[in-house]
Amino acid sequence: MTRSYTDTRTEQGRIRFLLGSGVVVLVTEGPGWAHTQRFSSLDDAALGLALNPQVPQELYLQALGELCQQISFFGHLGAA
Repeated sequence: MTRSYTDTRTEQGRIRFLLGSGVVVLVTEGPGWAHTQRFSSLDDAALGLALNPQVPQELYLQALGELCQQISFFGHLGAA
């Protein structure tokens, strides 16, 4: 079962971190582009987000801020 950990939406696109059994799924979407990637940890998924050249900086920063907020609230889950 996969559950949503963060879901960031702006006019520039949408970024979701989804947690599944031993996997973190990063879904990035914007006008004319979409990517889904699987990672073994939130750290790796955050790095994958940083390395995606299609994600606008404003969307990246907002998504990273929401991810950090979730981690500070729930603790670092890695691949839950």
